[in-house]
Amino acid sequence: MPRDESPPPPPPVPPNSPRVLAALRNFPDFPIPGIDFIDILPIFQDPQTFEALLQVLTNEISETLGFTPDVIVGLDARGFLFGPTLALRLGCSFVAVRKKGKVPGPTVTAAYEKEYGTDYFQMQSDAIKPGQKVLVVDDIIATGGSAAAAGALVTQLGGTTVGYLFLIEIPFLKGRDKLGNLPIIKLLDAA
Repeated sequence: MPRDESPPPPPPVPPNSPRVLAALRNFPDFPIPGIDFIDILPIFQDPQTFEALLQVLTNEISETLGFTPDVIVGLDARGFLFGPTLALRLGCSFVAVRKKGKVPGPTVTAAYEKEYGTDYFQMQSDAIKPGQKVLVVDDIIATGGSAAAAGALVTQLGGTTVGYLFLIEIPFLKGRDKLGNLPIIKLLDAA
């Protein structure tokens, strides 16, 4: 960007999100030096803040998708913190995506790359019905590998991933590039 141009303005803050954003805590150099960890857990310590989060997310889903998904898929583990409650609020099902070996019964599996090797997600093989519209949710999108793997599980079972929802995005890691042209809902960017 030329020096005399100012950066683009930040996106508008959704209603109720100032309370949610104020609850987040930043821990520099955690878990390793150079990483700034954003802690979402304080959101769940205060019922009014959690309610504000749910209002923000349901509004964003409605405005972005224009319809209610059939299923919310939450990623292990922090997608479990708000995914089931969000599904209940929307009147849709919740399905958990777990690390390999944590899901009982017949499963489908998808691999994804992490900074130190390959990991695997699993979902019960009867969790998604063919044709169901699925929104994948997690707390953060970094490289996009885990979210893409969850989308692959949905596809294996005949469902249609209609979008992704994250509380936080780390834009410089370009995780959204792995998610195709689907809608991505997020509350804030992290450095």
